[in-house]
Amino acid sequence: MTRPLIAVPARFSATTSALRYAAEVNARALIEAVWRAGGEPAGIHPADPAEAEVAERLARFDGVLLPGGGDLAPHRYGAADTHAAVYDVDDLQDTFDLEVARCAVDLGIPLLAICRGLQTVNVALGGTLEQDMGGPEREHRHLVHPVAVERGTLLERALGAGKAEASCYHHQRVDRPGSGLTVTARAADGTVEGLELPGAQGWFTAVQWHPEDTADRDPAQQALFDSLVGAARERR
Repeated sequence: MTRPLIAVPARFSATTSALRYAAEVNARALIEAVWRAGGEPAGIHPADPAEAEVAERLARFDGVLLPGGGDLAPHRYGAADTHAAVYDVDDLQDTFDLEVARCAVDLGIPLLAICRGLQTVNVALGGTLEQDMGGPEREHRHLVHPVAVERGTLLERALGAGKAEASCYHHQRVDRPGSGLTVTARAADGTVEGLELPGAQGWFTAVQWHPEDTADRDPAQQALFDSLVGAARERR
């Protein structure tokens, strides 16, 4: 059976160890998790939506995975100032990812959003972010911590449990959820760790953590990728 084609927007990188020039990349662990799930991961170029119709480009894919990355520009969610901790902002990446999020939701393309991906969907639907969680003593960087998952959600069904051990790397978090979004998971400190859109046309869930970090040894984390690919296969 042909593998469902999963679009993974590439991330701009100034340097890579194996190439002589700047690159467009995705984490190997992320790509391997999609492959283990039975999907065919395909990196897509973050082109200006004004020059390349995003909806038309996504129409050839069976699913979309919005990965992690740098911060969204604060003006994207109405902030007047930029916190000193905001990093790796790229205007083209923001423009493209936000349009991918809107189009995937509007078209009902199965969508899994991870870390920055969750924040992107939230902002695309009118939500806001807390620009910095408060420094090393409060941020969720290099941490594996428990998250509590709401019952009856797509996230609970995907994980197969009401709690999970989440590998996190972020210093920002959801402030106000976007239109129609509901919180599906939280950390002990109240940080939003999951979002869904009840009544969405297609399968969609978003997590603030990085399931790819431990998916090779944690079946619950791999199950998120399995669920994305399964939904993509059913849509074909």
